[in-house]
Amino acid sequence: MVRADLPPVIHEEGTQAQAVSTWSGQAREQAVQRMFTAIAGVYDLNNTLLSFGLHYRWKKLTAAMVPMVEQGTALDVGSGTADLALLVEPRMGVTGRVIASDLNHAMLVEGLKKVSNEGLAAKIHCLQANAEQLGFADNTFDAVTTGFCMRNVGNLAQAVGEIRRVMKPGGTFVCLEFSRPVFGWLRALYDWYSFRLLPWIGTKVARDKTGVYEYLPASIRTFPDQERLCQVLREAGFRQVSYKNLTGGIVAIHVAVK
Repeated sequence: MVRADLPPVIHEEGTQAQAVSTWSGQAREQAVQRMFTAIAGVYDLNNTLLSFGLHYRWKKLTAAMVPMVEQGTALDVGSGTADLALLVEPRMGVTGRVIASDLNHAMLVEGLKKVSNEGLAAKIHCLQANAEQLGFADNTFDAVTTGFCMRNVGNLAQAVGEIRRVMKPGGTFVCLEFSRPVFGWLRALYDWYSFRLLPWIGTKVARDKTGVYEYLPASIRTFPDQERLCQVLREAGFRQVSYKNLTGGIVAIHVAVK
């Protein structure tokens, strides 16, 4: 379970990285972990370059959908470099706590640096954990968030089920993820940008040789769109499921209540 907030690209020929997006189980997990370990140090920089800085706004809007809770506890799944965990922390109250969890150790190291720099190490705890086996007790968290994580898990239904399990009754799940642009012209423009520019920029900045900048867009293409993700959440037992499109549906925020 790792985060990857980068836009999609369409390739005319199949690649190993695209194949990884359709794998399941341990082989996929290991391949994804190798990719994100390789780019952890430049992850934030590339996010800013490739999204034109929009990822900051998307994350702020996501955090704003988390209800304010006094003495609250929140879990950010696939926290990576902890951007979303840092934004959620104030919403848990003065004595609240946030767990920033991710399977990728290198990404968590980068997140811990930011948490420490903000003087929040006592309130935000970075923990290595798998989204499909969270290891927390039932009914633990007032809120759970994910940002550009869910399309990278091996079994989406299992991960969603685990998230619901660890939430308190009445708790809120907020999921930020890339989705399907609502306008045909925007889809065409976005695909052109993704195919021509994104892989070149991402690979040059990261000096990456693992194929991660081909895997990421492929993972987006195989992930459920807005309505299908709503269906997955309802099938897991969530209620009051809704979503809000951002930037013409390039990304969407899904909100669900246990």
